Amino acid sequence: MEQTHTTHGGAAATPGAQRRVLVVEDDRTIADAIAARLRAEGFQVQAAFDGPAAVAAAESWQPELLVLDVMLPGFDGLEVCRRVQAQRPVPVLMLTARDDETDMLVGLGVGADDYMTKPFSMRELAARVHVLLRRVERATLAATAPRGATLRLGDLEIDHAQRRVRVQAEDVHLTPTEFDLLVCLAGTPRAVLSREQLLAEVWDWADASGTRTVDSHIKALRRKIGAERIRTVHGVGYALETPAQA
Repeated sequence: MEQTHTTHGGAAATPGAQRRVLVVEDDRTIADAIAARLRAEGFQVQAAFDGPAAVAAAESWQPELLVLDVMLPGFDGLEVCRRVQAQRPVPVLMLTARDDETDMLVGLGVGADDYMTKPFSMRELAARVHVLLRRVERATLAATAPRGATLRLGDLEIDHAQRRVRVQAEDVHLTPTEFDLLVCLAGTPRAVLSREQLLAEVWDWADASGTRTVDSHIKALRRKIGAERIRTVHGVGYALETPAQA
């Protein structure tokens, strides 16, 4: 098992100051480049270069986010994600060398919150890290807020305060991104939201560079709550069906 090494961000005050990010990537050139960019954003960074080292580092260092490559020695990033999420929930940005939709859906299914396909820009990676951490902060605030009303759409229940979802009275485990996506769609049932609107609302992205990300999260969400609940309007976007339609 490879040893990990730690690099710390500078003293400049930035939005990411003191936040811990574990970078798991067996290509040391790529790992160093990611670490350098995140250090420039003010994060503390630790790197691991194989599956076992990644799980050990996640347990001992308790990072607030993982940047995780799928292809790793020892065992792959999907297994790393499973084991880390079994210890405690932590946002995961998964990296894949292949633009393979199956890989993306499997990654989302084991607890990843977002993915990027290589090659990618370091600027976009840093932006996604910030977005994922902001989402965690919003979730924490929601969990500590006074309990509000549960939104019910037929047998689909969305508890905003506890960030819980039930289908036919059974709990459904959603990632933070999937929950935010469902809430966004449920805010205006039957209304069609474009991929660009969903990117802006859920991911805080101002451009349309991540429409594949929306599509993959929609597919993962359908697998958990039922495919018939989300309607595709080809060339436009998606709508959450009402009980009368579903």
